[in-house]
Amino acid sequence: GSGGFRKRKHDNFPHGQRREEKENVNPPSALMTSFKSFQLELDTRHDKYERLVKLSRDITIESKRTIFLLHRFTSAPNGEEILNESEVKLDAVRRKIKQVAQELIGEDMYQFHRAISPGLQEYVEAVSFQYFIKTRSLISVEEINKQLIFTAEDREETTNMSSNCHGKQPPTWSLKVTPVDYLLGVADLTGELMRLCISSVGNGDIDTPFELSHFLRHIYDGFTFIGNTGPYEVSKKLYTLKQSLAKVENACYTLKVRGSEIPKHMLADVFSTKTELIDQEEGLP
Repeated sequence: GSGGFRKRKHDNFPHGQRREEKENVNPPSALMTSFKSFQLELDTRHDKYERLVKLSRDITIESKRTIFLLHRFTSAPNGEEILNESEVKLDAVRRKIKQVAQELIGEDMYQFHRAISPGLQEYVEAVSFQYFIKTRSLISVEEINKQLIFTAEDREETTNMSSNCHGKQPPTWSLKVTPVDYLLGVADLTGELMRLCISSVGNGDIDTPFELSHFLRHIYDGFTFIGNTGPYEVSKKLYTLKQSLAKVENACYTLKVRGSEIPKHMLADVFSTKTELIDQEEGLP
C-alpha cells in the first residue's frame, strides 16, 4: 500500500544466515590484510611517539631543576658543591636522553623531532648555562653532541648484547642535537644570563654584569647575522633575546652612572626590586 516499505528479497532469511553468507562471499582479501598491517604500523609509531613525548617532558623538568640549582651559584658559599650537584643532575638527564636514543634506533629522527625538541632545547639551555659559569664562554654544538654518545653500561644490557656481538665492541647509541635546537636553547640561555646579572648585582658583584653585557652582545650580533633567513622559531626568539640584552645593559648603565651614588649595602634592595619587576613583565610566579 501507499506509505509502506518494499520488502527486500533477503529479508526472508534469518539475520545470522545472511551474515554467514556475507562472510563466505567476502573472505579476507589481500587489501584488507594490507590495511591491517598499516594499522599495526601506525599504532606502533603512535605509541613510540607518546613515549618520546613523556621522555621529553621528563628531560625538560630535570633540566629546569638544574637551571634553578645553578642560579644559587652566586649566593652559595661554596660554588664547587653547586657545580658538582648540577653535574649529577645533568647525568640523570643524559640517561633519559639515552632512552630516547634507544627508542630511535632504526628510525628517522626527524619523524619524531617534534616530540623530543622541547626537551633537547631545555637540555642545551642547562648545559650551556653550566658551561658558562665554569668557563665564561659558550659551549659548541659539537661538544654537546660528544656528551650524547652512550654505551651499554648495565650488566643486563651487556649480557643480552654479548650473545649477538660475538666478541665485537659493545653497542653504542647517540643522539645529535640539531642546529635549530641548539640555537633555540642558546636563545633561552640569554634569559637565564639576564637573571644571573641581576642576582649578581644583588649579591654585591659589580664586575659580572659588564661581563655578561659583553657576552650577550656577541650572541645578539651572531643571531642578527641569521636574521629572517633562518627558521621561524629562531627569528621569533630574537625579540626575547633583545629584551634580555636591554635589561642587562640597563643594569650596567645604572651601575656606571649611579653606582657611586647608591651605597653598596643598598644595591641588593635596588636590584631585587628590578628583578621582581622583570619577573612580573615575563609572567613568572
